[in-house]
Amino acid sequence: MEKLSFKPEFNWANNFCPQAVFMYGTNKEDGSPNFGTFTWFTYCWDSEMRVMASIGGGKLTIERIRATGIFSANLVTKPLLPLADYLGHNAGYSSQKMDTPIEIERGAILDVPVLKKSPWVFELEVDQSIPMDGNEVFLCKIQNILVAKELANKTKSAEERFKSIEPIVWIGEGPYFSVNTIALGNAGDWKDKT
Repeated sequence: MEKLSFKPEFNWANNFCPQAVFMYGTNKEDGSPNFGTFTWFTYCWDSEMRVMASIGGGKLTIERIRATGIFSANLVTKPLLPLADYLGHNAGYSSQKMDTPIEIERGAILDVPVLKKSPWVFELEVDQSIPMDGNEVFLCKIQNILVAKELANKTKSAEERFKSIEPIVWIGEGPYFSVNTIALGNAGDWKDKT
């Protein structure tokens, strides 16, 4: 396979590295909810599983996380995609942004807004933040995970449970994608093959 060489520029470097889409829920100063849509979200380990969330500056979400130290990360599914795209492309500073009807509840452990229709929600507390030229990486403790009851049903296969939620990914350009939910084999199935 012939390869081309590119500089790691913003609009190119993360292409074709699928990232799950999340809506981060924060509390505005008046206590009302704010949601923004983000994809730079992954896991790390430091004596326990944690989350790394990176956010570019100039957003209400980053300001509210800095101010409160807590937020929710709500997995975006196919039914939630229109809402996620709307919230991700309208500034949190707009007084009309949150006027759209959204079913919201509060976190079970942290006082953060949570989307009722998201099947997998992290309640996160910032443990450490790393400023990066107006942007920020938040290293977070997972204080709680709210999981749709059907996803906790281990009598169904992982493939069945995964198919039921239809998670959305983005590759850094163009369209959102639904995940191809065809099981290809279990981890370790190829350990003896070269």
